[in-house]
Amino acid sequence: MQVAILTPAADETLYQTMWPDWFARLEAGLAGSGVAAVAHDWTRPLEAPVDAVLPMLAWGYHRKPEAWLARLQAFEAAGQRMINPAGVLRWNSDKAYLAELGASGAPVVPTISVETLTADAVAAAREAFGCLAVIAKPRISGGSHQTVKLLPEDGLDAAPTGPALIQPFLPAVGGEGEISLLYFDGVFSHAVTKVAARGDFRVQPQFGGRVSRVKPWPGALETADAILAAVPPLTYARVDLLRGLDGTLQLMELEAIEPDLFLTWAPKGAGRFGAAVKAALSG
Repeated sequence: MQVAILTPAADETLYQTMWPDWFARLEAGLAGSGVAAVAHDWTRPLEAPVDAVLPMLAWGYHRKPEAWLARLQAFEAAGQRMINPAGVLRWNSDKAYLAELGASGAPVVPTISVETLTADAVAAAREAFGCLAVIAKPRISGGSHQTVKLLPEDGLDAAPTGPALIQPFLPAVGGEGEISLLYFDGVFSHAVTKVAARGDFRVQPQFGGRVSRVKPWPGALETADAILAAVPPLTYARVDLLRGLDGTLQLMELEAIEPDLFLTWAPKGAGRFGAAVKAALSG
């Protein structure tokens, strides 16, 4: 069995020195289950047949959303198997899915989706959330790109310029932090916390965020299971939870495209990942 792992576009210079090490970890996990992996630039059509496509390193797709959605459509039209399915990847690409899940009753950080971010929309969100500080982010984004914290006195100069989400700022991001729960074939594997640096709201390491391996917090698995029950079965997924203003754990992000699996904090996770992909290919 052979899979193609989608990698950053050749012109994404930011990622070119980073992805090979990540690829090696994924490749090793797959090899342990008898699955071979080849690297493939996500912007190019496949040059040879593979049993499935994994978009695990398609970093930067949010900078070329139209090309990304067209690539998914091309894979789908060609009957190319994808792990996770192309329809799920398309749905997960637009963070408006958070508002959709919330409307269905899933425990999600309160989310308002807008086509254009305006001062009136932000003011209405503050009133709906009952808080002064809100977060605005593009609906298709990654790595906190164009994600901003807005106080009443702030303008929208650095805010998203296209379709966006508005959410309440949750102070827990700089306290206990965000917990990420990794699932392979629907089974919990491991968890980490990500805590924002003092004075920041972004948990990524490039912004000073701190990552630690943890056991799931009380109620975290139940919340994550409720989220996963609301979506199609996933071979791999990362469920990011953050404590809301009401003290409950709420979904900040469901990552089903190219999540960091945090394998350096959980080396056995690579084998679990490989076994889940093998099971999907054999099913």
